[in-house]
Amino acid sequence: MALEDDGGLREELEGILAATECACCVGSYCSAEEALEEIAAANPDVILMDIKLPGMSGIECVARLRGTLPDARVIMLTVYEDSDRIFQALQAGADGYLVKSSSAATLIEAIIDVYKGGSPMSSHIARKVVRQFRQLAPAPNEAENLSRREKEVLELLACGYVYKEIADQLGIGIETIKTYVKSICKKLHVRNRVEAVARYSHK
Repeated sequence: MALEDDGGLREELEGILAATECACCVGSYCSAEEALEEIAAANPDVILMDIKLPGMSGIECVARLRGTLPDARVIMLTVYEDSDRIFQALQAGADGYLVKSSSAATLIEAIIDVYKGGSPMSSHIARKVVRQFRQLAPAPNEAENLSRREKEVLELLACGYVYKEIADQLGIGIETIKTYVKSICKKLHVRNRVEAVARYSHK
């Protein structure tokens, strides 16, 4: 599903999705308000979200979607690369962050990655995220509250493994991995796995 107010770019995204065998577009909208009325029925696995939409912003839309479609994966597509917007989008619940100039191949790769549990980001945006998280001082001994299995899951996330790969390595189901990640985020006082990895890596 795509949310983009630029008609030309929205059609381009629809074309990219139509041209690949691994994904299809179940809907496209020019505003968050329009999408929120119909998105639950469409039940998309991955949402491509413009950060600057008319009316409600993409960041606010992501936050609302977390209440109605908690399992949907959201990739922000934007021309904005400032750290504040990136951080706000991740805090709201975005799973990835790509610039609109990304190639069609990069976009499809990101969709596959985020669907499997990854957090795709343009490389220079990822560097901004790392710098931003380094400024966060983790509370002392937060990681000590994690169970042995939670630490194993978090260490594998930090190594770049996606949920399916972690599940295969540990011999447990993907839904169990998701449950562990939710518990990890709660114990580390973070909003998503990207923040959890960053906080754990700089503990």
